[in-house]
Amino acid sequence: MDFQLSDEEQAFQEAVRRFGDKVLRTNEERIDTEGRIPDEVLSAMADLGLLAMPVPEQYGGIGASSVLTELAAEEIGRGDASMATAVFFLLEAGWSTAFSLHGTEEAKQEVLPPVCRGKAFLGIASTEPTGGSDLAGMHTTARRDGESFLVHGEKSFISGTEEAKRLGGGHLTLAKDPEGGFNFLYVPTNTPGITTQRFHNMGRMGISTGGLSYQDARVPAKYLMGRQGKGFGLAMGGFSVARTYVAAACVGAAERALETGMKYIREREVFGQPLGKFEGVQFELADLWTEVEAVKWQVRRSAWLHDKYTLRGDVSHRPEVDRVVSSVKLAAPQIAFECVKRVMMWHGASGYTKDVGLERGFRGIMSYMVGAEGGLNIMRIILARELLGKEFLPYRQ
Repeated sequence: MDFQLSDEEQAFQEAVRRFGDKVLRTNEERIDTEGRIPDEVLSAMADLGLLAMPVPEQYGGIGASSVLTELAAEEIGRGDASMATAVFFLLEAGWSTAFSLHGTEEAKQEVLPPVCRGKAFLGIASTEPTGGSDLAGMHTTARRDGESFLVHGEKSFISGTEEAKRLGGGHLTLAKDPEGGFNFLYVPTNTPGITTQRFHNMGRMGISTGGLSYQDARVPAKYLMGRQGKGFGLAMGGFSVARTYVAAACVGAAERALETGMKYIREREVFGQPLGKFEGVQFELADLWTEVEAVKWQVRRSAWLHDKYTLRGDVSHRPEVDRVVSSVKLAAPQIAFECVKRVMMWHGASGYTKDVGLERGFRGIMSYMVGAEGGLNIMRIILARELLGKEFLPYRQ
C-alpha cells in the first residue's frame, strides 16, 4: 500500500474539505435544529459527485474507489460533526456499492441515477424490534409469489425512513425466506402495505430514525439482490463497506474536535499563561492525536482492502478484511467520542453549551457506539471470532 495519496485523491480531498467548511459548517446548526439536511446541501453534494459516489458512471455515479470514498467520509464527518450528513453520505455510499455489485440491470438503471442526483434515498433495513445482530431470531419474511416477493414483518431503528418517503427511494432489506436462507432486496418505502414510524433520537437530528412495518408488501422480483435465499453474505459484505465509512467519518469528527481544542488552549489564558502550557492538557492532546492518527491509517487500510479484494469478489481474504473492519469500527467511534469529551472539558463550562458546538458531536458519535452499523460489542465478537475461531462464538451460527 502506498501511503502517498495521488494528485487526484489530494485534489478531491481538498475540494470536499472546502465544501465542508463553506457549506456543511455554515448549515451545521440548522441541520441539527430543523431536523433535516436542507435540499440545497444535498444538491451541492450531488454536484460534487458525493452522493452514492462508488456507483459506476453509467448509473449516474463517479465510480469512486473505496479509498476515495473514505477520504470524502472523513471530510464530511469533519464538516458536520453532528454526524447527520455523514450518516446520509455513508448509507448511500455503502449500500449503493452493494446495489451496484448485486442488483439486476433493470433495477440499477431505475434506482441508482436518482439516488446519485439527491432525488431519492437509499439505506439499509435489517434491525428488528427484538434485536439487530441476532439474525436467527429475525421475524420479517420475504416470500416468493410469482414475479414478486411478499414482505411481512417489522424493522426498527432504521435510518432515513422519512427521507425515503420525502425524496423517494427505500432500503435494502434483509428478510428470511420461508424456503430457507435470507433474501436481500430493495424495498421502496412508498410501496403499498408499508407504514413508517419516526423515533426521537438524542443526536444526529438531521436524519430520521424510525420503524418500518410490512403487511405483505409486494416487491417486484427485479429488486432482489443476487439469488433467492442467498442474501445473507451480500448484506454482510455491505455492512463491511459501510462500517469502513463510519470509522472514516468518526476520524474526521475527531480531527475537527482536536482542531477546535488546540485553537482554544493556545488562546485561553489561566493563571497568566495559555492553557496549552500545562502538561496535563499537553499530555492529553498528545495521546489523543496519536490515537486518531493510528486509527486513521487503519481505516485507510480497510478501504484499500475493499478495493483490492471485496469489490473484486475475492473472498479468500475475507478473514483479514473482517479483522481490520471490525477493529476500526470498534476503535474509531470510541476515540472520536473521547476527543470530543476531553475538548469539552478543556473548554470548561462553555464546552457544555450549544454555542461552542462540541455537544453536537458528543450526541452524534454516540450513535456509532450503541448500535448504528453494529454496536461495539458486536465488533468485539467478530474480531474475537477471527482471532480465536468460530468455535469460540457465544452463539450458534
